[in-house]
Amino acid sequence: MCPVPDMAIQVRGLRRRYAGVDAVAGIDLDVRSGEIFAFLGPNGAGKTTTVEILEGFRERTSGEVSVLGADPAHFSRADRARLGCVLQEGDLEPRLTPHELVELWASYFPHPRPVAEVLELAGIADRAGVRIERLSGGQKRRVELALALVGRPELLFLDEPTTGFDPEARRAAWEVIAGLRDLGTTVFLTTHYLEEAERLADRVAIIKGGTIVAAGAPAELTGDRRPRISFRLPDGVPDGELPAALAGAAREGGRVELATAHPTAVLAEVCGWAAARELELEELSVARPELEDVYLALTDGR
Repeated sequence: MCPVPDMAIQVRGLRRRYAGVDAVAGIDLDVRSGEIFAFLGPNGAGKTTTVEILEGFRERTSGEVSVLGADPAHFSRADRARLGCVLQEGDLEPRLTPHELVELWASYFPHPRPVAEVLELAGIADRAGVRIERLSGGQKRRVELALALVGRPELLFLDEPTTGFDPEARRAAWEVIAGLRDLGTTVFLTTHYLEEAERLADRVAIIKGGTIVAAGAPAELTGDRRPRISFRLPDGVPDGELPAALAGAAREGGRVELATAHPTAVLAEVCGWAAARELELEELSVARPELEDVYLALTDGR
């Protein structure tokens, strides 16, 4: 395979077999330079195996892989210096401070970012002088991100980077990750937070059972799915009294849900029907399809 200059990652026919079973079953994948790419899938889908092959930490059974123009199975020291990795679990020296640790790692690279700049980028500058052992789990993840950024990576692998974060810290981390795109860094993100992928990613790929079942921009993946109207009916309203627009709606207890290509017309009929009977439709909402809906449909078989 001849590497394409504007592609940070190219994968063709990637396969990894364990004891006769394909953990990764011949996938194709392209990641463009400068984009945030989210790689999604349930546990056991082949996601971690794929990422470790791309990072050069695991051998493949077959297929062609190019990462920044090089085969990760034969990365040189210079090739590895162009990458940054935040793994699922880090192992930081507890008695050092973030400043000391980043300064140490900076010495490993030919042209590192200034330590103060890295600490600021990772959102840990205010704790730069505190020993690692006294930091929270979220703060330690920020230190791991700082270590991944110090070498000015062209490609950054983020493996579930906000696991354990509270909502405020997670959104602050999103700002940091989005800012990396502005610096020209390509980001390969794995996450179990579908909102995170939808908010950050230019494109996503969903893997299930070792194969890619969907790929594209989040808006492309949700674009062919219909908006969903839902509400809660008052007690005592039988199915036979519902308006014709709700034919085929799912009803569980007092809750009614309907996916429709014509939400305005359906909503008008339902609201008119309810108003004529002086009924209040509690929790009435019209929701656009989200990446989570697509993901669950593809991975749960719904």
